[in-house]
Amino acid sequence: MSFQTTVPPFRFRQGTRPLLISMPHVGTHLPPALAARLTDEGQRVPDTDWHLERLYDFADALGASVLVATHSRYVIDLNRPPDGASLYPGQSVTGLCPVDLFDEQPLYRDPLDVPDEAEIAERREAIWQPYHTQLAQELARLREVHGVAALWDAHSIRSVVPRFFDGQLPDLNLGTANGASCSPVLAEQLLAIGQAAPGYTAVLNGRFKGGHITRQHGKPAQGIHAVQLEMTQCTYMQESWPFDYLPEVAAGVQAPVRRMLEAVLAFVESH
Repeated sequence: MSFQTTVPPFRFRQGTRPLLISMPHVGTHLPPALAARLTDEGQRVPDTDWHLERLYDFADALGASVLVATHSRYVIDLNRPPDGASLYPGQSVTGLCPVDLFDEQPLYRDPLDVPDEAEIAERREAIWQPYHTQLAQELARLREVHGVAALWDAHSIRSVVPRFFDGQLPDLNLGTANGASCSPVLAEQLLAIGQAAPGYTAVLNGRFKGGHITRQHGKPAQGIHAVQLEMTQCTYMQESWPFDYLPEVAAGVQAPVRRMLEAVLAFVESH
C-alpha cells in the first residue's frame, strides 16, 4: 500500500516576537484510503489533542508564531523521532505510525493493513519532514531576528490513561527533557505559575518530559529554549465522545497558560 494525501501537512502563522507555538497532535485529517483501513473507533481519532487552537486563541495577541498539524497522529506522530525509537525506554508508548489506540485496541481493521516500512517512509516524507523543516526554519528565523527563540510544544491528553501512567495525571505537565531543552531558571518560573494557579496541579519533568520536538530543538546554550506542556483535557473539554470544548471550564486554565507564555517571552526577551 502507498500513502497519498491532498491536504497540506500544516498551517502556519508568523508572529512578531521570539516565540513559536507548535501543535503537533491537533490534526484530525485521515486521507480516505487510509481511513477505510481503520476501525470505526480509529476513524473518530479519539487520541487527538482536541481544540488546542481555540484554547490558545490568545497566541496572536502575544505575537507568537503558530505551527499547527493538519493530519491525525494516526497517520504519523510528529512528536516521535524519524526512526521511531522509543522516547521512554521500558514504558508503553505508541509508535511513529501507530498501530493501536491509547486504550490498546487495534487501530487497523486487518493486521495486513498495518503500514510497512515503505509506506512509513512515504508518510514521513509527506507529513513529518515538512512539519519539522518548517519548525526548524522558523526557530532559525526567530533567532536571527531576535537573537533568541522560544518553542512551546502544546499538547493535551485524557486525565486517566492507564497504559501510560497510574491514577490521574496532574493538570499541567511541563517537560524540559530533565533540564536539557530549557533554562532551569525559566522552567522553575513556569512551574511556580502552574503551582500557584488555584484549582490546578502542576509538575515539572514528571511522566511527560517532552517528546522528540522538545528534545530535538531545545538548545538553551544557543539561545533556543523549548518547553512542552501536556495538559489534562478535563481542564477545558469533555474527555469522551463527542469531545466538546467547554468554554467556561477552559477560561479557568487559559489564565495560567497565558501567564506561562508571557513568562517565556519575558525571559527570552531579557536575555
